Amino acid sequence: MNARSLQTTIIFLVVGGILALAFGGFLGPVSRQFSSALIAFQTWVSSQYLGLQDFATAPRDIVSLRARNSELEAQVSQLQTQVIELQQRVSQTEILAALVDFSRANPESAYKAAAVIGRDPSPFLHYIIINRGSNDNIRRGMPVVTNQGLVGRVDAVIADAARVQLITDPASAVNVYLQNAEADAVLLGSVTGDISLDMISQDASVEAGDLILTSGLGGGYPSDLIVGQVVTVRSLEFELFQQATVQPAVDFARLEIVLVITNFRPVDITPLVP
Repeated sequence: MNARSLQTTIIFLVVGGILALAFGGFLGPVSRQFSSALIAFQTWVSSQYLGLQDFATAPRDIVSLRARNSELEAQVSQLQTQVIELQQRVSQTEILAALVDFSRANPESAYKAAAVIGRDPSPFLHYIIINRGSNDNIRRGMPVVTNQGLVGRVDAVIADAARVQLITDPASAVNVYLQNAEADAVLLGSVTGDISLDMISQDASVEAGDLILTSGLGGGYPSDLIVGQVVTVRSLEFELFQQATVQPAVDFARLEIVLVITNFRPVDITPLVP
């Protein structure tokens, strides 16, 4: 028997043995182990392929995501700007509506609305600049109010703008009337912007919460404009007058639109005062 015949015989025997074992059911466990190993190997190859594919396409995806992110950020910024503009319009509409209601409730005065366009930069002075001037018949000394109460009065005028001295200014002094106590007083400003009452009679019964109105004395302001409320009272027996701290009716930090009372003419009574 030559070598080729021997090799062929061995192959037939091996194949026959394998077939015999297979038909006899002896190769089941081996087949299952082989299948499990094959499946695990295929899973590993697949995961490695997907990882390589993701790695290859990642730069292109990052560029696309960055572009989309920039686009979305621009849209968000635009929407935020629109929201702010709408909020400002709503706020101005509400302010104007309140001022209209105030002017209708006080028909004895003539009003001209003005927008606040500036503030005095000095920390020691309290003024605002409005966009109405002599071209709008604004004159020095005219009172300035909001629907909340007294703001101040026009201090200086040019053609298209005017400066308003606030009642919080340290040089401001307003003659007022305490409604509940039925007593006169003088409202004074300060460097800090706080306002207080002085020259209150010791006989007056002043309490926290008392309403303060302009009295009209001195001719600088019309009467019955709301100024604020008493917060605390300081009264000492050896002093001639009581003093009080005041919460103003107007929020001076948020002034946007004001009303100028154009039909009031201040009267300077200084030459008549002895």
